[in-house]
Amino acid sequence: MSDDVVAEMVANVWKVMVSAGDAVKEGDAICILESMKMEIPVEAVSSGTIVQLNVVEGGLVQEGDVIAVID
Repeated sequence: MSDDVVAEMVANVWKVMVSAGDAVKEGDAICILESMKMEIPVEAVSSGTIVQLNVVEGGLVQEGDVIAVID
């Protein structure tokens, strides 16, 4: 069963910390978003492998966008 990591706000993707195929633990940083001069880490919601990564540095996410899928 896979878990989606979802953006909670509109923000710029400042830094991507993982790649597809990487193993992550719950709480690991997936990426860092920047909004209104604040840096917001986006964390893995479960342990597993990143099977899909939908963001790139310098990109933009909208509230509700799927940032990554963990299986």
